[in-house]
Amino acid sequence: MAGHSTYVPKTRFTHWLDSRLPILRFANDTMSTFPTPRNLNFWYSFGGILTFMLGIQIVTGIVLAMHYVPAANMAFDSVENIMRDVNYGWLLRYMHSNGASFFFLAVYIHIFRGLYYGSYKAPREVLWILGVIIYVLMIATAFLGYVLPWGQMSFWAATVITNLFSSIDQILPHFGTAVTQWLWGGFAVGDPTLNRFFSLHYLLPFVIAGVVVLHIWALHVPGNNNPLGIDVRGPQDTVPFHPYYTVKDAFYLCLFVILFAIVVFYLPNSLVEPDNYVPANPLVTPPEIVPEWYLLPFYAMLRSIPQKLIGVIVLFGALITLLFVPWLDTSRVRSMRFRPLAKQFFWALVIDCIVLGYLGAHRPDAVFPGTAIPMLPFARLGTAYYFAYFWIILPLLGLIETPRPLPATIATSVTGTGVEQVNAAPAE
Repeated sequence: MAGHSTYVPKTRFTHWLDSRLPILRFANDTMSTFPTPRNLNFWYSFGGILTFMLGIQIVTGIVLAMHYVPAANMAFDSVENIMRDVNYGWLLRYMHSNGASFFFLAVYIHIFRGLYYGSYKAPREVLWILGVIIYVLMIATAFLGYVLPWGQMSFWAATVITNLFSSIDQILPHFGTAVTQWLWGGFAVGDPTLNRFFSLHYLLPFVIAGVVVLHIWALHVPGNNNPLGIDVRGPQDTVPFHPYYTVKDAFYLCLFVILFAIVVFYLPNSLVEPDNYVPANPLVTPPEIVPEWYLLPFYAMLRSIPQKLIGVIVLFGALITLLFVPWLDTSRVRSMRFRPLAKQFFWALVIDCIVLGYLGAHRPDAVFPGTAIPMLPFARLGTAYYFAYFWIILPLLGLIETPRPLPATIATSVTGTGVEQVNAAPAE
């Protein structure tokens, strides 16, 4: 959707700057006058919300790093010092720790919105792949950050997750153990582990920011998808991004920040494991070792498989699968608004991920409350459905499903004028 620039410098200074560094022209063409489909709804506001939350995480993280000590015998106390002695340290830490949860909440909504409206289909495959890369980097950054408070859950989460690499020994003897010890910087989780995890945790948000720039760039080449999943066919289908979507996104951002503030000020520890307020002790294992809520579905997949190596393959396979979604979905129609069968399977996937998250918070031998029904078979069933949805159901639906007719243009759908409809056209 890139076109001829409409920017006109209005002062001598802006004319001088534009001839040397056309940053104002770039901002005008990519944010102010950028043609955007006129039917974008509430769910499209989360891209801007995610950018805001990334900024919050980077700013609060930089300040926290000024006071944090990445040493096994001082890390826990340095966090307590931040909370008790640093001016507004409690606020910075609660914003950072809860900000991670809200960051993932927004990214999950963003991902499922993309799946529902087919935002991964041609010509937006690279846009989707960059988004998946951002998501994987977020998971890595969140795990590294979870280790830094050096409480019981931090220490044992680092031990359990890094030990997953030792499963490679079943294929290449001794190689997995070598990788694990290389990650630790020794023969057990300790000072070197904490130092390198802190360094990587500080670095990766800036890598994420760089990939976000590429993500936005890839978005501006074909332009936004829209809830109808049809291409823009003329100026009547678009409006300038500013003020229509800047105001709309700002409104929903304010609502999101209000919810974020309620959690930060009134429920700051609601998403924190109590065991992480106990200093790390290598001699005492917590009753249950669980990651943060946003990683629980993958944790459930991992623990549902009794064989360690296969469990690790399933875990990483669940993430790698997302990279292939643009080619696994064989339907000619992007949006599930016009795909009645696909819509039902999609909502089943959403429920499946929520159920996996619930199951991941419990031990593998746990039973449902008030019953003798074990949870493990349901975790395996949920894992099977996750992979079946992407590798079996999506490819087959494109072959057997009959989509509903698509509107002729975005404008006719929005204004209600005209009843012309077209048959499902290739999403290209």
